[in-house]
Amino acid sequence: MQLRVRSSQLSGCAAMPASKSHTIRALAIAGLAEGESRLIRPLRSADTEAAVRAIDAIGARTQDDAQDIIVSGVAGRPQAPDHVIDVGNSGVTLRTISATAALIEGTTHLTGDEQIQTRPIGPLLRALNQLGAEAVSDRDNGCAPATISGPMRGGSCAIECPTSQFLSALLISCPLGPGDTHIHVTLLHERPFVYMTLDWLDRQGIAYEAQGLEHFEIPGGQIYRAFERPIPADFSSATFFMCAAAVTGSEITLTGLDMADPQGDKAVVDMLRQMGAEIEIDGLEMTVRGGSLRGCEFDLNATPDALPALAATACFAEGETVLDNVPQARIKETDRITVMAAELGKMGADIEELPDGLVVRGSQMRGAEVEGHGDHRVVMALALAGMAVAGETTISTAESVAVTFPNFVELMQELGANIEKTEAS
Repeated sequence: MQLRVRSSQLSGCAAMPASKSHTIRALAIAGLAEGESRLIRPLRSADTEAAVRAIDAIGARTQDDAQDIIVSGVAGRPQAPDHVIDVGNSGVTLRTISATAALIEGTTHLTGDEQIQTRPIGPLLRALNQLGAEAVSDRDNGCAPATISGPMRGGSCAIECPTSQFLSALLISCPLGPGDTHIHVTLLHERPFVYMTLDWLDRQGIAYEAQGLEHFEIPGGQIYRAFERPIPADFSSATFFMCAAAVTGSEITLTGLDMADPQGDKAVVDMLRQMGAEIEIDGLEMTVRGGSLRGCEFDLNATPDALPALAATACFAEGETVLDNVPQARIKETDRITVMAAELGKMGADIEELPDGLVVRGSQMRGAEVEGHGDHRVVMALALAGMAVAGETTISTAESVAVTFPNFVELMQELGANIEKTEAS
């Protein structure tokens, strides 16, 4: 599928979808909990459906109830699946279910799509081995497919986390192990995602001791309790709408976003303010007004998912914008640093790669044929760029948007965006 995008002016109000990160954490914990949990208005997307399939495979039972998902958990005793767990394109599901599999007395086989099979999992597998499981990359390349046999006993592990998903996976599973666990974190990117995981553990009353985010002592033999919780709206998805308003000089209102939530991408609000956008917040309503933008320098280590949208936004800012300290952007669904430089360059952007980011200089842009590379955030970022330039922008592999934001196009259309889906030629 392709997207065809032309110059647009936006207006109106849009409700933001539920957070993918929160939804998958909720599913993982509900799947391991005792009793029946209700996830209220979770995200429905390809990634979250992969998480549903994963927890069903280890013995949980999930069912839809109108907009909600009801999960009957395994009470801390996950079962060996009777088939290979395919996580599709969901990296967070792969990492989370890998640690869950280490709790199982038996063997679990994990795989995913072509992109997933290039994304690293080696540091997590090594940590699980240190904790007493047997965890191997089937092709000995540190990626899926992987085979994991448990149960892990506990003990000590050291782990390097170029993605925070490795640490979050351990934090979710280790409290249910038979023994106490000590985790020493030697490198950690994307710290706000770990705070989100710890918020879920705190709500569950899970005991742990932390020294910063570098050392964790986690008693074993704990249990998750059934819960009922509305899933917070997603700042990562909202970023594309905030940036679209900024580059098109539009005014829109986004609803459902809670600035008290631990999501890291809420930092984009202040970044856009620094660039010159006006953003007003009234409870769970956020009004964004675009206008004259200026270049800034931003450290994106805590907010790597914002790189594609901010790179597109920076093309329309006066002067130079530096987006740096985000080397982990190279190990997402694509190497987003290289991909965004290449595709925005086709539209006329003055953009160059850094080892850990991008330098973008405001320049005259135009519509062009660009590649989405099967990466949902790349596709959406190129779409917002297309709304702010003359001519038509055609973006390939637009079906990938369903990974996190299935109704992205429809919501943009409701706000007045000149965007449509077409069959690939």
